[in-house]
Amino acid sequence: MTIETRVVSPGPNEKTVRTIEGAVLQVPKGWELLPPGDAGLTRRVKASGPTWTVQEKKGRKVFSRGVWASGVAISQIRAQLEVERSTEAYAKRKVADAGRREKKQAAYVEDFGAAVLQFLNFDPIYGDLAHKLATAVAHHATPVGSGTVARTERIPIEQRAEAAVIAWMRHQTTAYDNLKIERIKGQRREVRRMLADQSRQLLNDYRRGQTVDSSRCPLRKALT
Repeated sequence: MTIETRVVSPGPNEKTVRTIEGAVLQVPKGWELLPPGDAGLTRRVKASGPTWTVQEKKGRKVFSRGVWASGVAISQIRAQLEVERSTEAYAKRKVADAGRREKKQAAYVEDFGAAVLQFLNFDPIYGDLAHKLATAVAHHATPVGSGTVARTERIPIEQRAEAAVIAWMRHQTTAYDNLKIERIKGQRREVRRMLADQSRQLLNDYRRGQTVDSSRCPLRKALT
């Protein structure tokens, strides 16, 4: 069998994998599983020769389970990286990279918060409430690695902002997290749609400047 680079899923046994077509393959002799966590090492190992990237799908999410590759290659590349990472130049570059990431993240949080405010579009008399909500949603949705809709680049930021607000309200202003939803196809989607409609109705009240009983408003309670 010719060994070629593949994306696979875990096999039935420790030293096996399953191909996209469903075939079970034995891990080549001398190969080791490089666990996820060191992106630099993983990139170099993948570039060094044939590898099998193990991914496992659970629901809508795909999780990395590591990369099978030559044990010799992994050891050599890891040793090379350790030498590089021990230098002063590498340390300075890491500090500079971290600074750039922090600036980029801060800029995105600001842009996302502005997009949330634009979506909310509350009447001026509720301006303070709008800013509190925008801050809360941005704080929750924008952390790197959070996996929220705010981190995706597949849709425009305006749509991300709307989705993030509705998701935040679903968890913070409704009983969704404690609901017992029957395991019927489409039932959870229907419940989420219903709750989203309720959230949008409340937001519309604030947009129109209507009087909202603060003692009974779930949004105000969540923000306090």
